[in-house]
Amino acid sequence: MSDAKADSLAVLGKITSVYGIKGWVKVLSYTEPHSNILKYRHWTLDLNGRKFTLELLEGKPHGKGLVARLSGCSDRDQAAGLCGALISVDANLLPALEEGEYYWHQLEGLTVRLTDGRELGTVSYLLETGSNDVLVVKGTASSIDKKERLVPYLPGQFVQQVDLENRQIVVDWDPEF
Repeated sequence: MSDAKADSLAVLGKITSVYGIKGWVKVLSYTEPHSNILKYRHWTLDLNGRKFTLELLEGKPHGKGLVARLSGCSDRDQAAGLCGALISVDANLLPALEEGEYYWHQLEGLTVRLTDGRELGTVSYLLETGSNDVLVVKGTASSIDKKERLVPYLPGQFVQQVDLENRQIVVDWDPEF
């Protein structure tokens, strides 16, 4: 297990539990399709703030999820020690997107402002609802209040502008909702 740099990492999934007795783990993938996480050979795991990199030796679909075997993990006890770890890869390895498209990790942490300039908070994370993604916006010390809001990620309708350089998103949203 080697240490990993935290800059430019994109979270793609999570190790949820052990699978069998030979060191395999169950993986919850955030990629679309879910099996895309298996394309990356070097996974940086974040387990309670400790980051380290393991090599993906094997991975395959299993039921509705995925299972994987990682370097340095050859029995159930070692696999159990990885449960709960977030799986990240170097963001530079991700496929390029079309203009106006963003990866979730690019939106997380951005300040969310109303069209009149007032701050709603910061994007804590995103949810996939089936019909559209949703920004989970948490209030901050400088926001209009401390409320958590769910703002549909619908560019042109509610999301007016995403400005990665200035780390903000402008939304047309009723703060009372």
